[in-house]
Amino acid sequence: MRDETIDLLRDLVAIDSVNPSLVPGGAGEQAIAIHIESYLSALGIDTVMQEADARRPNVIGVIESKKHGPSLMLCGHIDTVGVEGMTAPFDPVERDGRMYGRGTQDMKGGCASILGAAKALAKNGGVNAGRVVFALVADEEHSSIGAETLVKDWQCDAAIVCEPTDLQVAIGHKGFEWVEIATEGVAAHGSRPDDGVDAIAMMGRVLAELEDLDRRMPVHELLGRASIHASLISGGRELSTYPDRCTLHVERRTIAGEAPRITLREIEAILYALRNRDPKFKATAQFLFTRSPYLTPENSPLPQLIGRPTMAASFWTDAAILGEAGIDSVVFGPGGAGLHGIDEYVKIDEVIACRDVLIDVARRFCA
Repeated sequence: MRDETIDLLRDLVAIDSVNPSLVPGGAGEQAIAIHIESYLSALGIDTVMQEADARRPNVIGVIESKKHGPSLMLCGHIDTVGVEGMTAPFDPVERDGRMYGRGTQDMKGGCASILGAAKALAKNGGVNAGRVVFALVADEEHSSIGAETLVKDWQCDAAIVCEPTDLQVAIGHKGFEWVEIATEGVAAHGSRPDDGVDAIAMMGRVLAELEDLDRRMPVHELLGRASIHASLISGGRELSTYPDRCTLHVERRTIAGEAPRITLREIEAILYALRNRDPKFKATAQFLFTRSPYLTPENSPLPQLIGRPTMAASFWTDAAILGEAGIDSVVFGPGGAGLHGIDEYVKIDEVIACRDVLIDVARRFCA
């Protein structure tokens, strides 16, 4: 007999929810939020649409007991990355125990598990005490305005973020910082080398120093090694002109214990050293954005309640925002492959297994 949660997953994947902050013109979360709100409301679950931005809502459903007790949030994001290179991204295909399509793994599989748990709890008397909050949020793939908006109005004692972890319990993950570096040259005709200063060549010196910096990154016993890499680069006017400007965007993955904005300080030290070596070298650095690393508090009951192996996630999640708001969080969700890739899939049996664990944990936590 076919599982209704997998039918729901198909419905979610079929709705285009590409993040418009990543892809100009992306559909955004409005349509999928409306679908989820309708689904939860039909179950008799109290539901709220919370605007994170224009036409970019969160959907929050609540099952509340008449008895005071602890509160648990089940959280997932409903936006996806872009679909360039995919032939039929919103046409979910089942094959060999997997469902393929954009967002299947990241993270509509986890969202389907959350909504499947909501249905089971709603149909079977809810929880003994406290409440369960089902939070489906916008914009995790860009700057997490959905989670930031969520925690302004919604607090819980603990949360499970259902990002893909292959049914292991992630009790921490790295953070990240973005910095822009600009090198300055002198524009000149390509035939007049004495007049020109090559800003792209100057950036080459920066890249070499960043490569060396990456080799010297610190290591955390759980989260692993911090890292830094060049993400985007642009510069130059035309083939016959010395470039007067080059811009590089850098991402650094941070670990617990590192100072905030450490990336800017490291890069400014590199630029200072390069200026001292060559007076023609001119460059500036600008801090753009950051998200903190996260560690689940050691006294959290969730890892033991879930009862699965623990790990550190390799990617950043909204658990960091929930944790900073005082909601002790873990990451736990169904596995698959193709994260942000062309052939993305989630394992169907793990979507169902994740749902069943969420049901069990909600009942035992809210008791």
